[in-house]
Amino acid sequence: MNLDPVFLNNIVLVLTGFGVAFLLALWVSLVMWTYRDIRNRSRDRLVQILSTLMVGLLNLPGVLVYLVLRPPYTLEEEYQRTLEEEALLAAIEDQLLCPGCERRVKDDWMVCPNCQTKLKKNCHECDQLMELPWNICPYCGTPELGMRREGMSMDDVLRNLNVQEEVDGGEDKNAEGIEDALEE
Repeated sequence: MNLDPVFLNNIVLVLTGFGVAFLLALWVSLVMWTYRDIRNRSRDRLVQILSTLMVGLLNLPGVLVYLVLRPPYTLEEEYQRTLEEEALLAAIEDQLLCPGCERRVKDDWMVCPNCQTKLKKNCHECDQLMELPWNICPYCGTPELGMRREGMSMDDVLRNLNVQEEVDGGEDKNAEGIEDALEE
């Protein structure tokens, strides 16, 4: 078997050409991958340019250095993590706390079971729970006891009070005294 040196030279030339083409394609693909990866991980243009140049000039060692120095999370992962943290903080802040002992209480509790602080009150008309500072029930529109209704004079209020007391089983002498004082 006699090999022609020209034939061997052509085979070596073809293999060298394929090897160089492969290395060139590898180099270009590493530079492109680095540029795309750093764009997803940083907004800083200088960092993007320097990372791409480092891989372009140093090739495989540059990729290794880049992999060591690159930010651990993409911008999308950082954004998702921030959203999760904000959601957790909002969930923690939304939980009601007792003003007396600062422990968590539920929305439908009238009294804190730990320190017995009054948390809510019942509407005298519809029996729904109301916040303590509310003067009118948001469910039925009834004003809180002792609150003056709009458009009513003091005489109307006292007459309604006397009628209500008669229904309850008797007249209140203090209310009559107040009414007599107002008439004078």
